[in-house]
Amino acid sequence: MTTEDQRLAPLRARIDAIDAEILELLSKRAKAAQEVGHVKGDFVSPVFRPERERQVVANLVKLNQGPLQNDGIAAIWREVMSACRALEARQTIAYLGPVGTFSELAAQSYFGQSISGLPCASLDEVFKSVEKGAAQFGIVPVENSSEGAVSRTLDLLLDSPLHISGEVVLSIRHHLLTKSGSLDGVTTVCAHAQALAQCQQWLSVHAPQLQRQAVSSNAEAARMAAADPTIAAIAGDPAQVAYGLQAVASQIQDDPHNRTRFVVVGNYQCQPTGNDQTALVLSVANKPGAVYSLLAPLAKHGVSMTRFESRPARKGTWEYHFYIDVAGHADDVNVAKALAELQGTAAFYKKLGSYPRALG
Repeated sequence: MTTEDQRLAPLRARIDAIDAEILELLSKRAKAAQEVGHVKGDFVSPVFRPERERQVVANLVKLNQGPLQNDGIAAIWREVMSACRALEARQTIAYLGPVGTFSELAAQSYFGQSISGLPCASLDEVFKSVEKGAAQFGIVPVENSSEGAVSRTLDLLLDSPLHISGEVVLSIRHHLLTKSGSLDGVTTVCAHAQALAQCQQWLSVHAPQLQRQAVSSNAEAARMAAADPTIAAIAGDPAQVAYGLQAVASQIQDDPHNRTRFVVVGNYQCQPTGNDQTALVLSVANKPGAVYSLLAPLAKHGVSMTRFESRPARKGTWEYHFYIDVAGHADDVNVAKALAELQGTAAFYKKLGSYPRALG
């Protein structure tokens, strides 16, 4: 045994003993969670409550004295809660597939690994899967930091009876992937339209010879590239691993801080946590000062607007729906007063949901 091994041996033994203690405590926690599940069953309560899990993490962050970072604490307990939740009932989560998309990664980042994923061929199918009960929740991209809103998601949120019950923000890192790791024989690069747009400057400089083809998702592009050596894909780490591809170039997104925000949709409506956001869809009559008058109740009651997006209403001429996020929960006193006034002045009003804001 080397000197290094001799010095490490007692430390490793201590770590092994601590791991055994942690496992015993995790087992106790899981049994307590099962008891909670039995009580919930008597009252037909939902298995997954985003606001409760947020409260658990927030309490632990307050107790944390290091050396673990707060985001590490959050990641560890997300998986602990996910595993315990699965003992009560494994949740099915619909996402834009196939396997290997950023949407799948967002689902795992929000719900943990102990879920049953349901890959869907389109955003429409994600919503339909939840509406019909094939999945308890769905997760869909709603906006990208460089390309803006995902229009189809906004349209589906407008028409669907589902509520937003959570959000997660992912850093998006795109790679140029092929079977061989080179562009020899490659004629076409495939990706979702937004990914092509997010990498257009890099492609124009480094691979101008490649024909660009938009497909349903980056993971679908990766699947195509795995089957056809003439195709390159733009995709992230999950798709690269899932389809066994090699990187021609890594992190080719034009914006190094590229991020996408996803929202969780389902039938569940969250209770207040103290750090919430409320999403609305509004429209106004086509007359001077209408938008100003519409938003006046927010200023009057001290409610901050965190997002404002307009979309054609698809009916009439030059009519728009406004997608607005405001800080706070709809049950908060000041927010409730502002929303009550908004309903009285808006030509159209729909609350998409109040939910805990993303960590970080």
